[in-house]
Amino acid sequence: MADVKTSVSNTASTSNKSANTMMMNLIIVVVCIAVAESIFHLVFSTMFLDKEQKVAKNIFGTMYQGGWVVPILMSAFLIMCSFVVERFLTIFKSRGKMGNAEFTKKVQYHLSTKNIDAALAECDKQAGSVGNVMKAGLVKYKEMTSNSTLDTEQKIASIKKEVEETTSLELPMLEKNLVFLSTITSAATLLGLFGTVMGMIRAFSAMSQAGSPDANALAAGISEALVNTALGIGTSFLAMLAYNFFTTIIDNITYGIDESGFTLEQSFKANYK
Repeated sequence: MADVKTSVSNTASTSNKSANTMMMNLIIVVVCIAVAESIFHLVFSTMFLDKEQKVAKNIFGTMYQGGWVVPILMSAFLIMCSFVVERFLTIFKSRGKMGNAEFTKKVQYHLSTKNIDAALAECDKQAGSVGNVMKAGLVKYKEMTSNSTLDTEQKIASIKKEVEETTSLELPMLEKNLVFLSTITSAATLLGLFGTVMGMIRAFSAMSQAGSPDANALAAGISEALVNTALGIGTSFLAMLAYNFFTTIIDNITYGIDESGFTLEQSFKANYK
């Protein structure tokens, strides 16, 4: 009955956290869009030597001439930066204060001497996802050492189940919001190309209406159109690097979690047959 109540409580807590996370993500996206639109219309629009003849003062003036796709790409860039910072802080905290190999070795030593409390203390020192999973497993491990109603295999299964349940709570927290980076990786490039195509259409349309070919006007139009491609590819490239960087760290943490579960199982088999 207690396990059922705990499960219900954990489910409710997870649901509340998910709702809060969704609301926070929505706020971040809206703020980034508002900031990008403000910079584009209030700052970039002033970067001209001659606004009537569309003579840009610098690259920001040229970006303003890129059209309405530019603030969308700027929003994507700001959203990407926001979630890179958020994931960086969360994932590096989840790595803990101790390397996985060193941490596992210390826990193995304490378990070999049957000093479970010392092993639990090492989990508190590690203070990361691997430590959290190991601690949950050790609590169940300690409980099983004094359990006389279950056989060894059932006790190990109970420890394994506890590790798996805790892992299922830890991993989603690590992978949360990476979907923004993976989406921006592909969407930013496509948006950039779309903006470039729209710019090229406007450039050639202006050329056709002018009546006579104007190489300077065409070159300026192409330059403005390519601003979208540069923004899109640049944003996509940075998002891809960040995504691959974070997934590599998460894979290492996941490996440490798997190793911790295996360590508990093997230790219990060896010490409490």
